[in-house]
Amino acid sequence: MKYIADLREGDRVIGHYLCRRKETLKSAAGKEYMSLKLCDKTGAIDAKIWDFTPDIQNFDEYDYVKIDGFVTLYRDNFQLKITRLRKSSDDEYDVSDYAAVAEKDIEELFDGLLRFIESVENPHMRGLLKAIIEDDEEIRQALHSRSAAKSMHHSYIGGLLEHTLSVAQICDFMSGRHKNVNRDLLITIAILHDIGKVYELSDFPYNDYTDVGKLLGHSYIGAELIAKEAAKLPDFPENLCCLLKHCLISHHGEYEFGAAKRPKILEAFILHCADDMDAKINAFEEELKNSCHKTEWTGFSRCFERNLRKTDL
Repeated sequence: MKYIADLREGDRVIGHYLCRRKETLKSAAGKEYMSLKLCDKTGAIDAKIWDFTPDIQNFDEYDYVKIDGFVTLYRDNFQLKITRLRKSSDDEYDVSDYAAVAEKDIEELFDGLLRFIESVENPHMRGLLKAIIEDDEEIRQALHSRSAAKSMHHSYIGGLLEHTLSVAQICDFMSGRHKNVNRDLLITIAILHDIGKVYELSDFPYNDYTDVGKLLGHSYIGAELIAKEAAKLPDFPENLCCLLKHCLISHHGEYEFGAAKRPKILEAFILHCADDMDAKINAFEEELKNSCHKTEWTGFSRCFERNLRKTDL
């Protein structure tokens, strides 16, 4: 199998890929064509079918397909021009080739998260974390397999866990530098800030928004989960529950980015900054890793709306 990350301009490609998106569109000249997003564990590539010949057979989104085509360069990005396509048979592909996995060991990431939980001194917050992260088997398993986003950042198996631990580490560092920060509150909400994503996003290979994810979003789901689990714990302070929920529903920072409230306590603001930084750095790293250019420059990035350069010293 030739992985997407290894494709180069001019390559002829005959192989099996997962079709994540399928759209029938019209060009500026009125010609009908099909636009696809094909994936494997190394990345994704746009593909186009310009001629609907008998060699293009019926298929649907999330089918594995065998394609025959050529790699072209369009607006500084690789693209496949497909001439032949059919659905793959079950014995022609290995599912493990089509789901990207975190480069870090997932069990080690989870152990790191557990150590942070044990470091929380407040018994109410530590009890809440244990109830959600350790005792809920569905959430525990989902953390091992879910991504942190559909495509923007940490969009691979274990990505949600990797992002959660990284945000907790950043928050831990910041709590030691500022005297007015309640570390227990900050670490607790760092671990829980994206917990709603275990219900917002489906498992691989789909990695798409669920109905509840589309209708409610992970911030609302997470705040609701905190309230439900806190209510089960004896004498959980109402004010503490309110502060945790505020941090969660404000962690996107601004209304235009999906925040229900803007951060109004220091811990909420630090959480927002840590979450935003980790997500954007991971997205930047993915842009550098997936660049098809041989020079230091990646070409125009739609995510960052600029041309990015690799550091080469």
